[in-house]
Amino acid sequence: MEWRYTGGPWFLTDSCYIMSGDSDCTRTSPSAGSPSDNEFLPDRPKYVCTLSPDLITKAREELQEKPEWRLRDVQALRDMVCKDYPSLGTCLDDAFLLRFLRARKFDYDRALQLLVNYHTCRRSWPEVFNNLKPSAIKPVLESGFVTVLPRLDPEGRHIVCIRPDRWTPSNYPITENIRAIYLTLEKLIQSEETQVNGIVILADYKGVSLSKASHFGPFVAKKVIGILQDGFPIRIKAVNIINEPRIFKGIFAIIKPFLKEKLANRFFLHGCDLNSLHQNIPPAILPEEYGGTSGKLDTSAWNELLLASEEDFQHDFSELVLPCDSSPHDMLGSGDADEKQCDDSLRGMKPQLYYCY
Repeated sequence: MEWRYTGGPWFLTDSCYIMSGDSDCTRTSPSAGSPSDNEFLPDRPKYVCTLSPDLITKAREELQEKPEWRLRDVQALRDMVCKDYPSLGTCLDDAFLLRFLRARKFDYDRALQLLVNYHTCRRSWPEVFNNLKPSAIKPVLESGFVTVLPRLDPEGRHIVCIRPDRWTPSNYPITENIRAIYLTLEKLIQSEETQVNGIVILADYKGVSLSKASHFGPFVAKKVIGILQDGFPIRIKAVNIINEPRIFKGIFAIIKPFLKEKLANRFFLHGCDLNSLHQNIPPAILPEEYGGTSGKLDTSAWNELLLASEEDFQHDFSELVLPCDSSPHDMLGSGDADEKQCDDSLRGMKPQLYYCY
């Protein structure tokens, strides 16, 4: 086993671990408190829980998280990664791995698969994940396509607001919008509160035309849904769609086949009925544009926060190379076959899009 110092978080590569720190400490087994034989690791960043007592209780009840076993569980996942995917190239910090355990209710096997999927998705879609940092998607942020409302809902969840009408396709491709959404989620999931409470999505489809909808075909839909459902450690608790035109029936027809039943049941279509929206999101946390009382929608605060977080995204996992005997397609299926199948589906969906429009 070879050690190298990077000055950053712990990472896993072909030589098993790359990590920061230069003093020795023992790595403990997940099932015992004593050091493993002949295995010594440098100091890693120590995890400090920031959850309130109420959220600790919520995590115990909803996520099967036991504070007294938390670090043991993290170590168990770390050992599984090193044993089963020694060339994954992942961060191994306690706080990072804990995101995946919480997202899969501390089921080791499901958390491991989510972690593998996370990296597989990043490496298999270079148009989205290469050079992924806030400064690279500044035009999208300035357009107001995606933002986060300043106030939490009564369940302590952030509201991610997406407005497709703010996108001009001639300015940049749809993948730039996906990059902006992904970075927004990456920033939000750094918070332990978000890891436990999840998020709510508010999508305003006002003014979305057929020409815009045509950019969101089955191939893109399957990729995005795959990431949100199986490739990212976040809990999506509700998706509220408002001001959807008739064309949205065609869009949803493209999306729905890729949705698991649990997530599909969390979609709420409100049309232009603000009262219906307010039953899911209280007016007190909504901007005036959606019948709320929290003032006009201001995207500048979130833009400034995200753009100031450039250093948080300095490690580009998508550039780490898997060994020749373990490709992303081996883990999640053939990308070429999926793309061909989705292209065939798109040809079948286009008449439906025109009919709905």
